[in-house]
Amino acid sequence: MSDPVLLINVILLVIAVVTAIAAMWTRDLLGAVMLMGIYSLLLAIEWANLFAMDVSYTEAAVGAGAATILLLTALTRTGIREKAGPNFHPTALLTVLVTGGLLIYGTADMPRFGDPQAPATVNVAPEYIAQNVGKVDAGDDGPENDFGDHVPNTVTAVLASYRGYDTMFETAVIFTAGVCVILILRPLSPSARRETAQNQEDA
Repeated sequence: MSDPVLLINVILLVIAVVTAIAAMWTRDLLGAVMLMGIYSLLLAIEWANLFAMDVSYTEAAVGAGAATILLLTALTRTGIREKAGPNFHPTALLTVLVTGGLLIYGTADMPRFGDPQAPATVNVAPEYIAQNVGKVDAGDDGPENDFGDHVPNTVTAVLASYRGYDTMFETAVIFTAGVCVILILRPLSPSARRETAQNQEDA
């Protein structure tokens, strides 16, 4: 493999896959949380190698940082050992394989990374560079936009257009995650507290 960056990406992906499998396989919940934190950190490095720095920062802060802390806090309420049960779930495996196959199929028509002839580069990027995003026809007065006929920079132009929708749904996801955290960490009733203590003793 002549491309060193591609080699690093492949190695990181292989390690991430092995880490994810180990996290799913272990019954030690504390070890699983640590492995998932390592997995998120590996993905953050991978995103940085792909020059997606905003995604990398988010993955490191939320995945390797906040999520790990919240899961460790949850373990103080549930115990660190998973209950005995089957290791193999055919339905879950089938769901993952079908979903993964659909995602891989969806990437078949994507242009190569960094392709200068990609549709986004040829059709979309010139509009951002030319500061034409957001301009509307104001009749005889010429085109106008919300930025006073000038977008401060290309990044602002991108954030002010389609990334607005992206941010809206990201906010909805974070809100949902916050509600889930509140539900998980809410005070236990006396009966639930006794049951949790009994489960920890049995483990």
